[in-house]
Amino acid sequence: MTSVCYAICTHNRPEELACTLDRLGSLSAHDGEVIVVDNASDSLPEIPGRLANGLPVRLMLHRFNEGASARNHAAGVSDADWLVVLDDDSSPTDLGFLDCLDHAPADCLALSADIHLSADDGGHPRGREQGGLPEVFIGCGAALRRSAFVEAGGYDPRFEYYAEEYDLCARLLRMGGHVRFEPAFRVEHRKVVRGRDFARIVARLVRNNGWVEQRYAPEHERAPAIARMRQRYREIARREGVLAGYARGLEELRRTLRAQERTPLTQDLYDRFTGLAHARTALQWAHGKRRFGSCALIAQGKNDWAIERAIRELGVRMVAPDDAEALVVGTLSPGPMLDALRAHADDPRVIAPWLVDDAASALRAA
Repeated sequence: MTSVCYAICTHNRPEELACTLDRLGSLSAHDGEVIVVDNASDSLPEIPGRLANGLPVRLMLHRFNEGASARNHAAGVSDADWLVVLDDDSSPTDLGFLDCLDHAPADCLALSADIHLSADDGGHPRGREQGGLPEVFIGCGAALRRSAFVEAGGYDPRFEYYAEEYDLCARLLRMGGHVRFEPAFRVEHRKVVRGRDFARIVARLVRNNGWVEQRYAPEHERAPAIARMRQRYREIARREGVLAGYARGLEELRRTLRAQERTPLTQDLYDRFTGLAHARTALQWAHGKRRFGSCALIAQGKNDWAIERAIRELGVRMVAPDDAEALVVGTLSPGPMLDALRAHADDPRVIAPWLVDDAASALRAA
């Protein structure tokens, strides 16, 4: 039977941590443990020795905030088969993922969860979590083979938060592994916004995503990738009114870029890493099943450039949506893609940009 270690890092959110531990305790009994790593909170978090279902809980204390890399300490002291990484405001909705872990092929080094946001204060659904790619998980809901996590070196502490998953997933792919999105692995993210400084978030996103491309993009892809990243986050910063944060992140990126060691992925691995390989497979399959000479992107988002490249490679024309024979969901992030497919389920022209195992089940469960 697969054993799991729930690795949770927390900082100054005792109520959210308590809620997450209660939710983990409400799951059926299973072989596992919980390790809470406190990132220098102002007061000592209160945790039980065991949860209601018998899961033992350990607390690790640190004198400074190590960000997401605090989970590395949990991996270092646990002997569980899988490390389930969570935020202090996220938790699995059930134990369906344990069977997925039991039957995961040996080269599957990480399972990415289908992460749903909690309803807002008015009870209105907020859809799925943004972010991630076909082979890049989101840090508030994923399971990693603990041995592979340790071998890869865990999270790079220099990232603090944001894009650290991309850095780790690039290393997992280079080890010969795969990251798989698993619809049966459902996580609820309450996504507390209290205390979030969006200007600082954008600054970190700019710097950290730039680091990722500098480290892993093949040489001819590196400069265009960094330019796309800058354009994407400048638009987000403009829309959110935090251009000063964008400028700070860009300045820090310029100062630190040359210090990032270049360990580029092969082109094949980089195409998987960016989702381009998945877009090619999905669109070639859709085009072979029902030929179309024109298409348009809808619900554009993460790495829409890769989808457009795959479309151009097919020789298909990009036109306005009303004139298109096919409508391709324009994001390679799993949550937004599935939400868009569900929203356009009645339109037979709509095509997914990558093929999700058991996508129909994921949509029914939405």
